[in-house]
Order: sequence, then C-alpha cells, then structure tokens
Amino acid sequence: MAVPKRRTSKMKGRKRRTHYTALTATVTACRSCGSPVRPHNACPACGQYRGREIIKVAAEE
Repeated sequence: MAVPKRRTSKMKGRKRRTHYTALTATVTACRSCGSPVRPHNACPACGQYRGREIIKVAAEE
C-alpha cells in the first residue's frame, strides 16, 4: 500500500478542497421572503438572517 512520504500541509489540503465545495454549494429558501439564499448567509433580497435584519436593503419603488 502506498504511503505518503511527507505530511500534506494544511494550506495544501484546504486549497485542494475548495474546488470541490464550490461545485456542491447548496441553496435554500429564505425564511422570511422565500427567495433562494446560500446557507449561513444573509438574504440579499430582504437582508435578514435567522429572523433578524442584518443588511439594510433599499425599498423597491
């Protein structure tokens, strides 16, 4: 069985994993407005995160 000669550094492993996670990013619906939003991010449409207003969004006219 093949054994690595040296330990892979944290940065090297994390760089390799970033390409995989970008492809598998999930999208959920916002709790307040229902628009699509990435998990653990404030909603760009209404500016809320977990029921609280985080970002001030200009009102549409």
